[in-house]
Amino acid sequence: MSKMPMAAAAKAEDVIRILKKEYPNSKYYLSFSNPLQLMVAAVLSAQCRDDVVNAVTAKLFQKYKTAADFAKLKEDDIKSITFFNNKAKNIREACRIVTEKFGGKVPQTMDELVTLPGVGRKTANAILINAFGKTVGIVVDTHVIRVSYRLGLTKNTIPEKIENDLMATLPKEDWNKFTWLMKDHGRAVCMAPVPYCSKCVLDKICPKNRVNEQL
Repeated sequence: MSKMPMAAAAKAEDVIRILKKEYPNSKYYLSFSNPLQLMVAAVLSAQCRDDVVNAVTAKLFQKYKTAADFAKLKEDDIKSITFFNNKAKNIREACRIVTEKFGGKVPQTMDELVTLPGVGRKTANAILINAFGKTVGIVVDTHVIRVSYRLGLTKNTIPEKIENDLMATLPKEDWNKFTWLMKDHGRAVCMAPVPYCSKCVLDKICPKNRVNEQL
């Protein structure tokens, strides 16, 4: 990971400063009480709205308590979630591995987390940051992909490359907050496919890269 030019770093800090002021209550968006619940919720959240996930997990977490419990997850309990059959399969297998290999505890390293079905780097970053307070990367979701590209913070559209660009540019203490800010701004103003540039607090510093294209 190489450092970006000072101008890029300064711009990134301006973006964060402005958005922190615009969204002072920005925070992680999935409801959970422990690392296992977060892992399950994060797997369910792929290509699914957060409010739908939180509504489902409110009941789910009352029924299933341990990794061994989730290893027996029934599809009917998550049928309102997109791609629920595949997600149920991933959760069952991931929780079987957690039970058998990790003593029922969600692992706390990137290398171990990404061995679990349904857990890619994005999900692993979310678990490490929000469940364990460990920041080793940046959660790159659809909002981060779209908004960071439009802002000129990256020229890439592949999540791994975007993460590398952002890690080289952003202060590490802001890596976790950045995703939340991008999500809030992406929902409120910088939407797909057409953003509300006239309402945007970043309008004066945004190059508006490919604003009319779906990213």
